[in-house]
Amino acid sequence: MKTREAAEQFLARRRIAVTGVSRNAEGHGANIVYQRLRSTGYEVFAVNPHAEQVEGDACYPDLTAIPGGVEAVVIGTRPDHAEATMREAVGLGITRVWMHGSIGGTSVSQTATAYGRQNGVTVIDGACPLMYGPTADGGHKVMCAVLSMTGKVPRRV
Repeated sequence: MKTREAAEQFLARRRIAVTGVSRNAEGHGANIVYQRLRSTGYEVFAVNPHAEQVEGDACYPDLTAIPGGVEAVVIGTRPDHAEATMREAVGLGITRVWMHGSIGGTSVSQTATAYGRQNGVTVIDGACPLMYGPTADGGHKVMCAVLSMTGKVPRRV
């Protein structure tokens, strides 16, 4: 499946968890994703085991703690934490996971990607949800075009 199609399917989900949000929000990629999803009408859930509140909202220690569950997950942690999150997502029956990638760093883990795909999860392994659909802004659209041309955004997932 093409990345753009996978992104559209991901963003069609309305209850999304974002892992790796920080209490110190300034310039942190996961917080930026969290804020944009929230401001564009998504029901978002911050996940950080070391915080009780982020961006003025309740924060959850893991995916299992989110009341009512979620339909999709953005992984915004370091890659070494991505596999545990993917295993938890698979265990909860979540079928859409996006491992955030940006110019300054990535959350992509090849082990987590392989595990998710082996277990029926549509995994977007790189790029940023803010490059697509209703969450996109001009800067992210330009970044998407440039990173796509240079091969930094996966063409297929």
